[in-house]
Amino acid sequence: MNVFGVDIGGSGIKGAPVDLERGALTEERHKVLTPHPATPDGVAGCVAEVVEHFGWTGPVGVTFPGVVTGSTIRTAANVDKSWIDVDAGTLLSERLGGLPVTVLNDADAAGVAEMTFGAGRGRKGTVIMLTLGTGIGSALFVDGRLVPNTELGHLELKGHDAETRASTKAKEDEDLSWEHWAKRVRKYLAHVEMLFSPELFIIGGGVSRKADKFLPLIDGIRAEIVPAELQNNAGIVGAGMAAGTA
Repeated sequence: MNVFGVDIGGSGIKGAPVDLERGALTEERHKVLTPHPATPDGVAGCVAEVVEHFGWTGPVGVTFPGVVTGSTIRTAANVDKSWIDVDAGTLLSERLGGLPVTVLNDADAAGVAEMTFGAGRGRKGTVIMLTLGTGIGSALFVDGRLVPNTELGHLELKGHDAETRASTKAKEDEDLSWEHWAKRVRKYLAHVEMLFSPELFIIGGGVSRKADKFLPLIDGIRAEIVPAELQNNAGIVGAGMAAGTA
C-alpha cells in the first residue's frame, strides 16, 4: 500500500509517496523551501505544491515541527507563531482539494519510522530519537510505544533552549567545528540521559548522513548512540505511516 508523506521543516518542506510495507519512498522526494515567514497560508501552499508535483489523489500524512494534539497546532518554535491553535488537518485538506490529511509532530513521525523500519526495530526499553536540524525534535518510546509531543529540544542547557546550542542550525550559524559542536551535543545527550536513562539514542535529521564526523567524538554517554537508518527520509515515511493508519 502506498500513501503520501510530507515533512514540514524549518528550512524545507519535502514529500513523496511511501511504500508502507517496506518503509521506503517509491519515488525521489520533491522539496521546496519553507517560506519566510512560515505562516499557515504560506506553508499550506508549499505542501500543496509538493503533493501536486506527484499528481497524488489519496490520503496524505503531514508532519509539523511542534506539538500537535488531534490535528491542532499547540506550539510553533521554528515557524510563524500564527500557527498556534490552527486546525492544520482542516487547513491542509482544504488546500489539497478535500484529500484526507493526518497531522503529527515531526520527530514523532521520524521516530515511529525508525522504530518500525530502522535503527530502533525490535528494541525494547527506553529509546529516544533526536532529530538535529533547524531545531531539535524528540520522540520517546517505552517498549516500542510512543510518548507523543515530548519536545526535548526545549530543555534548558546553559540557560538557553538546548536547540539554540546543539542543533545543526546552531553549528552553521556559529560556524562551529565538528569537534566543538560534538561537545555541545554530548552535554545535551548527558542531560537527556540523566532525566530518562534510555538504552538507545537514535540521531536523525539531515546531519545523520555525516554521523561519522561527530558521533565518534561523543564519549561519556552510557546509552548506545546510533544514526538513523532512514536518515532524513524518516519524517516522510512516518507521515505516510500515520496517514495509512488513519
